[in-house]
Amino acid sequence: MMNDRQRVMAILNYEQADRVPVVHFGYWYDTLDKWAGQGHISKEIARNWADGSPEDTELAEILGFDLNWGAAYSPNVGLIPLFESKVLKVHPDGSEELLQGDGTVVLHKEGAGSIPAEIDHTLKDRRSWEQYYLPKLQFSPDRIEKSLVNTGKQYKRFDQGGLEYLQNPDTLSGIHCGSMFGTIRNWLGVVGASYMMMDDPELLDEIIETVANLAYKCVEYTLKKGCKFDFGHYWEDICFKNGPLVTPSFFEEKVGPYYKKTTSMLNDHGINIVSLDCDGMIDALVPIWLENGVNTMFPIEVGTWNASIAPWRQQYGKELRGVGGMNKTVFARDRAAIDAEIERLRPLVELGGYIPCPDHRLAPDAEWDNVKYYCEKMRETF
Repeated sequence: MMNDRQRVMAILNYEQADRVPVVHFGYWYDTLDKWAGQGHISKEIARNWADGSPEDTELAEILGFDLNWGAAYSPNVGLIPLFESKVLKVHPDGSEELLQGDGTVVLHKEGAGSIPAEIDHTLKDRRSWEQYYLPKLQFSPDRIEKSLVNTGKQYKRFDQGGLEYLQNPDTLSGIHCGSMFGTIRNWLGVVGASYMMMDDPELLDEIIETVANLAYKCVEYTLKKGCKFDFGHYWEDICFKNGPLVTPSFFEEKVGPYYKKTTSMLNDHGINIVSLDCDGMIDALVPIWLENGVNTMFPIEVGTWNASIAPWRQQYGKELRGVGGMNKTVFARDRAAIDAEIERLRPLVELGGYIPCPDHRLAPDAEWDNVKYYCEKMRETF
């Protein structure tokens, strides 16, 4: 009998597995609050849950999931320290202009469930880059040594037992390799990034290089410590429902080489599966990622554009793998809808190199019993 690590690696390498693992990608916090209110889980799980946390492991066991694809180990490749979050202005309707930890100013309203609107950005030009951001993006071993490692049932600091676990992990293990442009897009905003491409391309090049090289150094340091990983993982979120938020030619020229630099290092350490989390219609960027060593697309949002691994596989062959592509909206319906969705997935699973996973966080309309039924039915079917 295989374990989950063996199953995942066999499937993504087009080998035989005894069954398909039941994979998820987390939950909205409102979903967890609802389930806690219904008595399905404790308030502690709802309050403390995060990707890869001990609560994540516990909740997966209760529901019947095998693993969370978003639970990769993450060295700290972000801003250190973060900006101090604070309210800048309160409007008559109660909404607040809130400075977030990444320097973005958003319009926040209590009880709103959607992503808050961005209304300003601290990063605008070279002065703000050099004053506020560049100093926060310097490499230090503390970015790894002080990071937290989920050892299954508890967190341990990297330098206080986490390293030893990562040198011999007993479950599927991934390393987060940062974001080559998605985080920068957050800092600048889509409009700001677009203007900077034309108004100050040298500065944008410098920002990309700084962010990418910091991530590379963090991954390099971790690997040199003897940590063992099954896959590398990136985050981007650089597309929306109609395509990329950046021109593919820019992405290929300016961002692609930094992917290649890190994926080559991963390959040198025996890591041949490299996945990437990007929402939206990613079709125009898929060949760029493949050319630069990213071979596993995630979460393959079904969305309004019916994304599927099938046409990509037809176009790019077995070099392309996938995790995701399961239409999570059926969790708000009934068992017949879940059965139909699993049947839709059957020919995709038979392609090999593909593991179904709800195509994003489970939303508050997801019914507890439906999710449990899905996990049971997936084991029965695959």
